[in-house]
Amino acid sequence: MYHSVADPSDDPYEITVSPERLGAQLRWMRRQGLRGVSMKYLLEACAQGQEHNLVGLTFDDGYRDFAEHALPLLQQHDCTATVFVLPGRLDGENAWDPLGPRKPLLGAEGIRQLAECGMEVASHGLSHVDLTQADDRQLRREVSGSRAALHDLTGTDVQGFCYPYGHVDKRVVAAVREAGYGYACAIAPGPLAGTYALPRVHVGQGDTAWRLRLKLRTNRLRRRVLDGTAVAR
Repeated sequence: MYHSVADPSDDPYEITVSPERLGAQLRWMRRQGLRGVSMKYLLEACAQGQEHNLVGLTFDDGYRDFAEHALPLLQQHDCTATVFVLPGRLDGENAWDPLGPRKPLLGAEGIRQLAECGMEVASHGLSHVDLTQADDRQLRREVSGSRAALHDLTGTDVQGFCYPYGHVDKRVVAAVREAGYGYACAIAPGPLAGTYALPRVHVGQGDTAWRLRLKLRTNRLRRRVLDGTAVAR
């Protein structure tokens, strides 16, 4: 789980990774015989029993710096990723963050460019609100409305959803499933973990080779299981 790829010096939320650090992390991953792929690709591989040595890479919020910094590095290392974007904030900024710098978000052209480059474009809702606090009308708009908007933007079927802030409950999971998504990503969903609340491992600026190795080993020991199939081995 990544977010912004830029200068991390002013980063109160610790969600920014420098391009240099991301490049080092991708090089380390490739040296381990691992390849980063989109969540859609990973889940399809899981269904066929071909997920060995694949790692799902996700980038939340749809920052413009993904196209500037992350995309060239992913292409250099023969990787893809899922980018969770906000079609209700096209060419906007991270107004939901009270602290830290204002960061520009992708617009329509940038989102289409990512899809054309082989990245999976998926939904982070329309405007980055806590869906567990939304009323039913706003919940439908954020979930179903964002899927329709991204379909109109890219011309492709949108399969993935990511819960803003990682906040999720049974009502929100049901709304995502009913909207027609194929899967959804959370952070640490606890008993809700499954196809519509996939847990993820945070990767940050401080994750050098030894910390990545520890996270990889810990994740393997947990033997996270999705519908009877191990997501990472």
